[in-house]
Amino acid sequence: MSVQSVTYDNKPCLRTSLVSVSNKKVDFFFKMRDTLTSVSTTNLEPLYFRKGAEEGSRYTVDEAWFKYNNGECIVNQKRLHKDGNIDTSRYQSKNCVFDMLTILLRARSYDPSTFVTGQKLYFLMATGKKVEKETLIYRGKQNFTTDAGVTYRCLVFSLVEYKGRKEKEVITFFVTDDRNHLPVRLDLYLNFGSAKAFLTKVRGNKYPLTSIVNK
Repeated sequence: MSVQSVTYDNKPCLRTSLVSVSNKKVDFFFKMRDTLTSVSTTNLEPLYFRKGAEEGSRYTVDEAWFKYNNGECIVNQKRLHKDGNIDTSRYQSKNCVFDMLTILLRARSYDPSTFVTGQKLYFLMATGKKVEKETLIYRGKQNFTTDAGVTYRCLVFSLVEYKGRKEKEVITFFVTDDRNHLPVRLDLYLNFGSAKAFLTKVRGNKYPLTSIVNK
């Protein structure tokens, strides 16, 4: 996962990229190659999202374009299937609509000083074919040690879905409990198992890493 400053539509923006690849040892049973890209304003308003997903025998490309007019968010989405069929949809709301990557950035921007464990935050998210109501849950604080042996004090959030009253975790992410709110760990829960991403290097952090417990 990476976040870069870019110019999009002649404006300074942020481009977030995430690549999720299954271990080659399990490719025989289930191959996964997911590439996600999101462009947002510096205020974390989504502008464009793309997800190319190869999961087993399934391959789709989702795209979403976000526009803002008279206080409303307009989202046009397109899903391209492996057989060439295309699904399109349009959604309009007075509330901001996020994508899978921008919501991670949005969660990093929160001031959790007033949060209580279990607190729920509600938002709208473009999923490729439609816009759905999603829930983000603050799980509290937890220490996490990277492969490099650095232990960080982290804020933990979970993106969940509900089927009836049953709660299903989609992504759990750990961000440093300091002003940087750097993503340290991502747990993605998939239909066939899970995928994980871990922080390997920190460079150019804006604020001191006061979340480091030991190293």
